[in-house]
Amino acid sequence: MTTTESLADQESAAPPPSLWHNADFLKFWAGESLSLMGTQVTNLALPLTAILAFHASDEQVGLLRFLQLVPYLGLALLFGVWVDRARRRSIMLGANITRMVLIGLVPVLHWTHTLTMGPLLVIACAVGIASVLFDVSWMSYVPMLVKDPKHYVEASSKMGISSSTADVAGPGLAGVLVSWLTAPVALLVDAFSYLVSVVSLLLIRTEEPKPAPATGDKRHLWTELREGVAFVFGDRILRPLAMVAPFCNFSLVTVWTMFLLYATRVVGLSAAQIGVVFAAASVGGLVGATISRKVLDRFPLGPVYAVTMGAVFAGPLLLPWAGGPRAVQVALFILSFFVSYLGLAIASVVMVSLRQTCTPQSMMGRMSACFRTVLFGGGALGGLFAGLLAGAIGPESALTWAAIGSAVVIVGLVVSPVSRLRQLPEPPAAPTPAEA
Repeated sequence: MTTTESLADQESAAPPPSLWHNADFLKFWAGESLSLMGTQVTNLALPLTAILAFHASDEQVGLLRFLQLVPYLGLALLFGVWVDRARRRSIMLGANITRMVLIGLVPVLHWTHTLTMGPLLVIACAVGIASVLFDVSWMSYVPMLVKDPKHYVEASSKMGISSSTADVAGPGLAGVLVSWLTAPVALLVDAFSYLVSVVSLLLIRTEEPKPAPATGDKRHLWTELREGVAFVFGDRILRPLAMVAPFCNFSLVTVWTMFLLYATRVVGLSAAQIGVVFAAASVGGLVGATISRKVLDRFPLGPVYAVTMGAVFAGPLLLPWAGGPRAVQVALFILSFFVSYLGLAIASVVMVSLRQTCTPQSMMGRMSACFRTVLFGGGALGGLFAGLLAGAIGPESALTWAAIGSAVVIVGLVVSPVSRLRQLPEPPAAPTPAEA
């Protein structure tokens, strides 16, 4: 073997450079990390504004939350078609500027004594619409910055760390800011975080190519929408992921809602104690996102997916049977959610990496929109189901049946073709000029 061949073999065997060397990805990651932290402030400050400023009823607070989430169900697929027709960075800039202005409008209206419940509901819905547009776009945009599919796991892990860190530190930061500044004024922090995200997007220098035009003389919205859904449910990897996704969010939201009712009405935990449970358990998500890359480097991808998703669905079994002294009971509550959040953080890295690897750029927006729809659809139904079942048979019995039903989904993981994967599949080949 010649020296040249030996050097070539060493270069081909060497691992690719880390994303720490990708300046444009780091700009996007930094901006989005701060934005996620600001969003946690909004998640607490918006309902507290309604409660403290307008003495909103439970139904009005529920409507406020509903209006923030319902755009995902009605608009995600339509936005996915649009995202595949345009440059994603421009769309994200528009979405974040919109959110910055709308969130910043709340304290302005508060200072001028013109803020009422009606405008607050409208702002919540408009922010939700902009959030759908940004979420559908960024998942399609990151592969443009990363380029090499070998870095998708690292990119997903870094984004997962940011999300989990915001989940752990965000509620505490939000509580301090709301106490210090009042709920409406605390929203300025979120508005500032969107400003930072806008600046970080403007600083990115990676050129985003213009999407290729659709075949034929005209684009047809419903045709492209059907193409996106057909692509997801026609792919051997994406289809089982999409079929499990709604059950995952259904389980998480159902168990979370039922636990609130069970913990307050049956166990008698205070609001502070419940906050401690969720804050401590959220550390599981941060740990999972931090170790996910090392886990996937050491173990086959499919079994990692099966085990970690199994933890998500089996974790709730600890809740209804947690007993003993109060300290032990609370510790078991924390352990239950910790296991679920730990598994979800690692499984999310696997799922996002698979989705990005299996999807061509021309379908990326519609694929992301399809998954957003099934995920939030499952979550919305989970909240409704939790309230109805708890009202019918009581919080304790409802939580028991919900935990058992969640564990049953593990059967689907065992037979899923995703669980048999050893590594990320080869990405789809780019179309030739003639095919395009």
